[in-house]
Amino acid sequence: MKTYFVTGISTEVGKTIASAILVEALQADYWKPIQSGELDYGDAQKVEKLISNSTSQFHNNSYALKTPMSPHAAAEIDGIIIDLKKIKPPKTKNHLIIEGAGGLLVPLNNSNTILDIIPKKAEVIVVSRHYLGSINHTLLTLNLLEQKGFKTKIIFSGDKHPTTEDIILKMSNTEFIGRINEEPYFDKNVIKEYAQLFKDKL
Repeated sequence: MKTYFVTGISTEVGKTIASAILVEALQADYWKPIQSGELDYGDAQKVEKLISNSTSQFHNNSYALKTPMSPHAAAEIDGIIIDLKKIKPPKTKNHLIIEGAGGLLVPLNNSNTILDIIPKKAEVIVVSRHYLGSINHTLLTLNLLEQKGFKTKIIFSGDKHPTTEDIILKMSNTEFIGRINEEPYFDKNVIKEYAQLFKDKL
């Protein structure tokens, strides 16, 4: 069974939509270790609403923080310190999609970042979206993951930017899964279509 960890090069680049597509493609379980803010309708609920299969299970957050901020800051507001010992992947016999928060070096406490909670056996899927500076952010993310020994794949989201995407693929050792276009909306049917497109690359 495969474990994929979904990270982004920044915030709001499309990690949750990508996660929903991956969950649907593999009929995988989903786990968001740390949810900051939107506790009434968090990323797990968003993904669950977008998938069509009845196999996927949704596992509880290790930390559900009230404020939509970096986890270390949101935890401080809640009067807690995030402890990595309490962030353990759920036991499942199914494929597992794990969605991170922000990018790799988002701090969890004074010494740990999102990078520290990626299971060693996981492949990391990086979601990259074009903006001024995104080439640098993408290559930094991919290079750090390679240094840490992780196998990587990449999904581009948003409008196509060939010069940006081509140079990222040429300068990295990552596998291209596909693009999530700038759709007018995302619903179960749209997610299912992308799941069929991406399935063979997973």
